[in-house]
Amino acid sequence: MTRAALFDLKAYTAAARQRVDIALEKRLADLASTPPRLAEAMAYAVLGDGKRVRPILAMASFEAVGGHGDAILPVAGALELIHAYSLVHDDLPAMDDDDYRRGRPTCHKAYDEATAVLVGDGLQTLAFSWLAEAPLGADTRVALVRELAGASGPWGMVGGQMADMAAASGPRDLDHLRFIHAHKTGALLTASARMGAIAGGADGAALAALTEYGRHVGLAFQVVDDILDVTADSATLGKTAGKDQDQNKLTYPALIGLERAREMAAGLAAAAHQSLAAFGDRAEPLRALASYVVERGK
Repeated sequence: MTRAALFDLKAYTAAARQRVDIALEKRLADLASTPPRLAEAMAYAVLGDGKRVRPILAMASFEAVGGHGDAILPVAGALELIHAYSLVHDDLPAMDDDDYRRGRPTCHKAYDEATAVLVGDGLQTLAFSWLAEAPLGADTRVALVRELAGASGPWGMVGGQMADMAAASGPRDLDHLRFIHAHKTGALLTASARMGAIAGGADGAALAALTEYGRHVGLAFQVVDDILDVTADSATLGKTAGKDQDQNKLTYPALIGLERAREMAAGLAAAAHQSLAAFGDRAEPLRALASYVVERGK
């Protein structure tokens, strides 16, 4: 049995999620001058039954480099706000046209399309304002803003979404699929590991190692998401199952088959573990997170 298998990830993530959720609730409650319907819809989009993978990844990375205390919470919260905004926009009829997210109606179904667009816009800007106010040094805040902008903008998540939309009628090969996953999902997951490390004052070697870890985990996460779209039902996923196939999406099971996709995910988790060799016991949460990502698809 591996060290990661012995680590109580359930207890760790429950405690981390509680800290993040309290911070998110406080931040979203501080919208007194915002139109009530917009404030309500923003809270609806964020405070649902999400896994908080990105915030927890940032918190674990922060701890792995010796960080402690609540200075990480604005970083973790900003990552979740960006993720939530991306889901709201991704679910719109002009994008993936999905009716359910996190086990309940998507934002544009619960409210309306125009409100959902504004919710995404509001969450994105709120994320950056929160990050800019983090109780960290000015140089650190600038570095964190740069990381989040790079991962979520046209060089990262937004560019990946555009490539994903074009894939139905474009190239259908592994290189194009790697580009989509590295940008649409992987960029923000890698940034989560990097931002936690930056907030914790990581040196160059530690930041490089956690960047590699984030890249491996980010790709594994998306490979497993592709697998789950084939193998899980809508109740388990909290969103409509089988959408990738219905929309002719480019996925790993479609290109290399289900079993090879599972083998690929397991290999990526092993590589993520190897990236953490220098961190010792402080990286146990990160090791367990990498294992959890892959076990979701088994």
